[in-house]
Amino acid sequence: MTDIQDQTPEAPFHTGFVAIVGRPNVGKSTLLNRLIGQKISIVSRKAQTTRHRVTGVLTEGPNQFVFVDTPGFQTRHKNALNRTMNRTVTQVLADVDLVLFVIESCRFGPEDEQVLRLLPEGAKVILVVNKVDLLTDKGRLLPFLEKMGGLYPFAEIVPVSAERGRNTDELVKAAAAYLPECERVFDEDDITDRSERFLAAEFLREKLFRQLGEELPYGMTVEIEKFETEGALRRIHAAIIVDKAPHKAMVIGRGGERLKRIATEARVEMERLFEARVFLEVWVKVKSGWADDERALKSLGYD
Repeated sequence: MTDIQDQTPEAPFHTGFVAIVGRPNVGKSTLLNRLIGQKISIVSRKAQTTRHRVTGVLTEGPNQFVFVDTPGFQTRHKNALNRTMNRTVTQVLADVDLVLFVIESCRFGPEDEQVLRLLPEGAKVILVVNKVDLLTDKGRLLPFLEKMGGLYPFAEIVPVSAERGRNTDELVKAAAAYLPECERVFDEDDITDRSERFLAAEFLREKLFRQLGEELPYGMTVEIEKFETEGALRRIHAAIIVDKAPHKAMVIGRGGERLKRIATEARVEMERLFEARVFLEVWVKVKSGWADDERALKSLGYD
């Protein structure tokens, strides 16, 4: 018979929602993917890559982090799409336990300052200084960190390289101290609350960003018109939606080669994540003015 006095009580579990915020192109999605060890948030060098709230889950020991990657806060374009993305940022900030405010090493400009002003009063905020690997003069880093520490009462300041995985373990340790005691929200093996249908659209959109580069039309999105699961096979029918007729030819490319390349690269990545074969059919449609039409945005999944 076991002596009750010899039983050691289990350590309490901690779960928290952690927002990842910052201006466009500071590496928020790269950081999310690095933290959970799996690509779920699309990445490119073009601003406005992330348009939706994307949740990544990391369960490590007695802690569960529910990371919420947000769109970069938009200050330049004023259409309905950007208003929707900015609303997503402010809504997420109002309902999390911790904020990771991401900036680039030795760079803090007006757009960063605008995001800083969005942070709710009394919020627990860790300043994540990203891209330290790109800093040629490492001697600039410490004075910059000291300067940033005087701008806001950050709970912690952690320099990292999300791209190379430098110091991201230290960031997780620092964040763990601010998680409230709470049972886990997701199963231990979960990595996201987003559906395969959503991820399929995002992966296809990422390939558009990467293949078209600076040519990419601003008014472009992806709609999954049909998503069927047949055992270990996914049948996906997707429409790339552009704002103007000339953009259609740009996406398709000469002889359809560009569209074929985009679809092939997206399919390969979907198969890797879904661990299933994917049949992907993609075409291009023109829907003028969709990015400034509230009803169209809702029908395309922008909330």
